[in-house]
Amino acid sequence: MKFVKLLGITNALLLLLCVLIIIVSEYLFFSGDQLHGIFVGIWAPMLVGLMIFFKLFRLGR
Repeated sequence: MKFVKLLGITNALLLLLCVLIIIVSEYLFFSGDQLHGIFVGIWAPMLVGLMIFFKLFRLGR
């Protein structure tokens, strides 16, 4: 719980979503649907980048 309080509920949920996306991407890739696995795998870094962008935007105000 300390980690969630330190990070914030929204960021913790987004990080959990990123982990879930990576797991689904690996499943798709290794089950033979490689292009969809790569496509879904790109979502996780995009979400982390958006998290960083919004944090910097909020700090800049």
